[in-house]
Amino acid sequence: MARKNPFASIMDNGNAPAERPVARDYAFKGASRSLISSIDEMAAQAGKLLEGETIIEVDPDLVDQSFANDRLNVDQEDYEADYAQVLESIRSSGQNSPALLRPHPERSGRYMLVFGRLRWRAAKELGLKLRAVIKEISERDHVIAQGQENNARANTSFIEKALFAADIVQRKFDEDNATALAAIGVDRPTLSKMLSVASIPKDLLEAIGRAKAVGRDRWYELKLLLDKPGNVDTALALASNSDFQGMPSEARFDAIVAKLKASKPRRRAAPAPSKRTWAPSDGRVAAEMVASGKKFTIALKAKGTDATAFGDYLSENLSELYEAFRREKRATTNGD
Repeated sequence: MARKNPFASIMDNGNAPAERPVARDYAFKGASRSLISSIDEMAAQAGKLLEGETIIEVDPDLVDQSFANDRLNVDQEDYEADYAQVLESIRSSGQNSPALLRPHPERSGRYMLVFGRLRWRAAKELGLKLRAVIKEISERDHVIAQGQENNARANTSFIEKALFAADIVQRKFDEDNATALAAIGVDRPTLSKMLSVASIPKDLLEAIGRAKAVGRDRWYELKLLLDKPGNVDTALALASNSDFQGMPSEARFDAIVAKLKASKPRRRAAPAPSKRTWAPSDGRVAAEMVASGKKFTIALKAKGTDATAFGDYLSENLSELYEAFRREKRATTNGD
């Protein structure tokens, strides 16, 4: 898999500083200079966590997964090609790039994986020790390091980064989402779109999968389509189809979008009209009032000519009646 090596300074015996493992996928088009500086500093601190540490071998059975999930359907077919590549590489030439672990915060004698999930899985399957750096770090530094390593990998999809960002934001490390910005390496407008996309129903996201080749704009288009009435139900119905489930992830995404674009938007049912009746004490005329949306209708009925005569009177005095209505409304609004 194509990615930078975040452990260059550990693996190299020379004294040259390691290249910073930050590969931003999206430009800081709208970010202020101070925001960029803050994010760069936090990312640099995450990189320093790996400097000067010893690589050791750990029993993979003593390693638990990260508390923050950054993969979608990692144990399913979506990841089989990537995992097969990692597995074969470790089988043939060993584990060249170590994982990062931290002592488990709640289970003595165990470790928590910060990053290196496919390497951990391959070592476990091959019956090998996991080569890793063990570092005591906070949960906040944990997610920043995990996210920055993802940014250096070519196989992390947009939706996986969006879900990871949403996970970080929900943990409330800070009020301004600086931790999420540092971990994901994006500006605030992009983070906002990521969080919007991450709100797509979980069942539908799992049905589509990681869709590795689908980027930000197309995911946001899908989110807007799903916001239209009835479209979530339409998408979930398609996702339950056995033919749909047999498609590659990108094809599943395309099928959902095509279906929603072809579907006519379901109109909300109009509320039932509101009806009232009125009659004077002498009963010589009756009125029926119907309110329907922005329309209000008055129908007058009488046995004789009073309906027509009263209707003419209302028509001739509409201006005065309307002015009286406006005066009363202004007095009510002003509290008089």
